[in-house]
Amino acid sequence: MATLLIVHHTPSPHCQAMFEAVVSGANDPEIEGVRVVRRAALAATAADVLAADAFLLGTPANLGYMSGALKHFFDQIYYPCLDTTQGRPFGYYVHGGNDVTGTVRGIESIAKGLGWRRSAEAVTVTGEPDKADVEACRELGASLAAGLMD
Repeated sequence: MATLLIVHHTPSPHCQAMFEAVVSGANDPEIEGVRVVRRAALAATAADVLAADAFLLGTPANLGYMSGALKHFFDQIYYPCLDTTQGRPFGYYVHGGNDVTGTVRGIESIAKGLGWRRSAEAVTVTGEPDKADVEACRELGASLAAGLMD
């Protein structure tokens, strides 16, 4: 069975709404044969990454960059996973108060260094997520999970 690993830092109600939508999409009943594993960014390990077939990342934009929790995740898994996970698909969502540019740049740069390939359009939201933003997160989760079906 294929595994989608969702690694998230969810410190606010807005991030929580986006996270719940991603999880809902990934667990859509029409998607079969895919196990969805959720890990908080500070709890996710290299073993989690090595056991996964695709990755979905979620973070707030903090002071122009990804959260320290997601950066810590990347720091912990980078070298142990560098050779083994190249080419695996990933996607991400970001919530910010007014700008997510630095966060997007950071995630894309680190994922490129890992050799991961973005397989879905990123969802970026500033301010309160509206219905369309939440639906985009649901579609993001569904897209990554469906991409792992046999």
